Amino acid sequence: MSEIEDLLYTIPAVLIAISMHEFAHGYVSYKLGDPTPKQSGRLSLNPFRHLDLVGTLCLMFFHFGWAKPVMVNPYYYKKRKKGMLLVALGGPIMNFFIAFMSLLTMGLMIKVTGGFITSSLVRMVFNGLQYMVIINLGLGVFNLIPVPPLDGSKVLGAVLPEDKYFKYMQYERYGSLILILLLVIGVISGPLSFVTNLLHNGMVDIVSLILRI
Repeated sequence: MSEIEDLLYTIPAVLIAISMHEFAHGYVSYKLGDPTPKQSGRLSLNPFRHLDLVGTLCLMFFHFGWAKPVMVNPYYYKKRKKGMLLVALGGPIMNFFIAFMSLLTMGLMIKVTGGFITSSLVRMVFNGLQYMVIINLGLGVFNLIPVPPLDGSKVLGAVLPEDKYFKYMQYERYGSLILILLLVIGVISGPLSFVTNLLHNGMVDIVSLILRI
């Protein structure tokens, strides 16, 4: 596959993954009583409301990245720490759900065609779904790293005492730089790929069990 073809599959997958990821964060917070995501226009599937330039480029070229964080106000939640945890996990869970549904659709295509996909249109859809799986798993897994601005740092905030968490978040401004450095030198590529492959293989096993293929 040429670089141009790769981009033609990657760009839509990235835009969908980011849009659904951030929408999920905003929607969970909104359902917990917080009007902030709606007021700031983040209850939207428009990807351009959610793109972080550096995070999007990392997602396109490394298949690991991040979006612009949704502003939320946890003081609206009845149980603040539980609310923070649910909101933080909303994005990655959405990505894992999309990856699973993409794999399920691929499995159905294989079952219907007997594994012989001859139509160029069907093959394009199949390839597009493969990219959806890769990008969504990469976005979901990467965002669980406990480094700001990633969701993992919010999960950490839900389990740490507030004073320790706020002390940790003093270094938030260095988060993106640290993440880019880690991606470029490849320190975290191995562990991330291991977790991503583990999730992917588990989902494939479940799809195979459901469809009996």
